Amino acid sequence: MNNDKYALPIHWNDYEDIAMGLYEKFGDEFGESKIYRIRFTDLMNWVLELPSFAGTKEECNEGHLEQIQSAWVYEWRDNQ
Repeated sequence: MNNDKYALPIHWNDYEDIAMGLYEKFGDEFGESKIYRIRFTDLMNWVLELPSFAGTKEECNEGHLEQIQSAWVYEWRDNQ
């Protein structure tokens, strides 16, 4: 459980929060073209590993993963 009492749990439709978490985790290791080539199985597992993430594998779908990829690209662009 996350020790930060101010951190709200994030779920599959919290695309921007997930994107920020992924950017914090990977930084510039993944640029735009690399983000769009990530296998969905890998992306899903990385999201499930985020500290404040409260969703389940069963709640995940392709639409969520596509939205997360797009949000991650925008997060990466904002930090360039």
